[in-house]
Amino acid sequence: MRVLCVFPAAMPSSNSRPPACLALVALFLVLLLRLSLSSQAGDRRPLPVDRAPGLKEKTLILLDVSTKNPVRTVNENFLSLQLDPSIIHDGWLDFLSSKRLVTLARGLSPAFLRFGGKRTDFLQFQNLRNPAKSRGGPGPDYYLKNYEDDIVRSDVALDKQKGCKIAQHPDVMLELQREKAAQMYLVLLKEQFSNTYSNLILTARSLDKLYNFADCSGLHLIFALNALRRNPNNSWNSSSALSLLKYSASKKYNISWELGNEPNNYRTMHGRAVNGSQLGKDYIQLKSLLQPIRIYSRASLYGPNIGRPRKNVIALLDGFMKVAGSTVDAVTWQHCYIDGRVVKVMDFLKTRLLDTLSDQIRKIQKVVNAYTPGKKIWLEGVVTTSAGGTNNLSDSYAAGFLWLNTLGMLANQGIDVVIRHSFFDYGYNHLVDQNFNPLPDYWLSLLYKRLIGPKVLAVHVAGLQRKPRPGRVIRDKLRIYAHCTNHHNHNYVRGSITLFIINLHRSRKKIKLAGTLRDKLVHQYLLQPYGQEGLKSKNSLHYDTSSPDSELGKCKKS
Repeated sequence: MRVLCVFPAAMPSSNSRPPACLALVALFLVLLLRLSLSSQAGDRRPLPVDRAPGLKEKTLILLDVSTKNPVRTVNENFLSLQLDPSIIHDGWLDFLSSKRLVTLARGLSPAFLRFGGKRTDFLQFQNLRNPAKSRGGPGPDYYLKNYEDDIVRSDVALDKQKGCKIAQHPDVMLELQREKAAQMYLVLLKEQFSNTYSNLILTARSLDKLYNFADCSGLHLIFALNALRRNPNNSWNSSSALSLLKYSASKKYNISWELGNEPNNYRTMHGRAVNGSQLGKDYIQLKSLLQPIRIYSRASLYGPNIGRPRKNVIALLDGFMKVAGSTVDAVTWQHCYIDGRVVKVMDFLKTRLLDTLSDQIRKIQKVVNAYTPGKKIWLEGVVTTSAGGTNNLSDSYAAGFLWLNTLGMLANQGIDVVIRHSFFDYGYNHLVDQNFNPLPDYWLSLLYKRLIGPKVLAVHVAGLQRKPRPGRVIRDKLRIYAHCTNHHNHNYVRGSITLFIINLHRSRKKIKLAGTLRDKLVHQYLLQPYGQEGLKSKNSLHYDTSSPDSELGKCKKS
């Protein structure tokens, strides 16, 4: 059972607001590791926030925030989403019109929706008029005769381009689809481990459904084109891409574009390497294809979507930036924290692991700034664990420590957008499961979207109980990030501040607001695991209190 709290009422009117970012301090998330660990050890009740018996509570730090000027300003779509092309293979693409799925996606808008992943470079577009004849297995077209009232209206609406229509899929159809997807997942996993991928056919109807989902959900679609179609001289074969571009232009689809996925892996996946210089030429070729198409003449182009920046990958990025650095609107790369085959629950709480991302950011920034200073950098396809994730870990409460720290660290170090892989279906790194139920990282993402604005503020911390060691507290065990509150959130007046705090200590830490934050009204949102699984819980408690020391607010159960 999920427990959702009542969010705070609207703040005082604008005539009472103070200047800058001082009207309110909204304490976003306090993840208390000590409480989480006690839950895992056997305490199965909802976890209180008042003082535990026998626990000596210390005032560890004084906390202040600089409100004069933001240190960074990130994209309004900073937290964005990804769908993996495997949804074509396992049949879930046909269910993107689900009312529940669209509603959950709308909760995270505005955002980008990247359609890309490992199978991007095995994707082929075919403008088939009757794709049902060429596709087997469960899906809306397969069941049209039995469920016309539920499905036909949605498909007809897509054909006639009458706007956003949502389908209600019968339970029996969803159950059959889940059975098919479970079987296909084993096939897809085998392909991933063996690095031998089968081709995927994207039909015009499938593209319509994908775009309908993005458009209905308030998401801007970024489509990653197949870069592994090569001519004998190793240049990019753009014939399939051009067909897709012409079709989407005829439908007036507002899409941004990419080319390829992790080109540093092409030798192992396809037996043919593509160096950075050639990839840069391929991007220039794609740009030349877009410019004559009126609707895409100014479309955004992103890339090269490299993997972890090891030595060979940095060399590829260097060659790409030298040739096409000015061609792309943002430079993109991917990050995976853990090898999914050897992961334990405590891995998600290791400060050393949390900090691996920071080193990668610096490596990418160094290359990008050498060729195009100030160019936007995106982290695309961030996942906690590789190989599709680990069941009961990547989709659990424990994974939230990595995810929330990733959001704070990226914004703090100037990364413009982070794209979560995946919103739905792919392995166990998703935000929404195959029952269309939101997982703990979805709730983290939803609160982040509601409360966090794009302006990043500097945090000042001073220790009281031990000799100060500048930066030590934040870097190791206590992560504190601050933003101006999202100005689209009408529960808070402009000028409000949102802090989010991750406590990885095994003891409670008391934070005293000082300086500009002293005596300000605080609304606290506290997320803790719910149920008997502790850190492995797939449900969270959401608390809202009017101040850090007050009793818990009343919560609604659902």
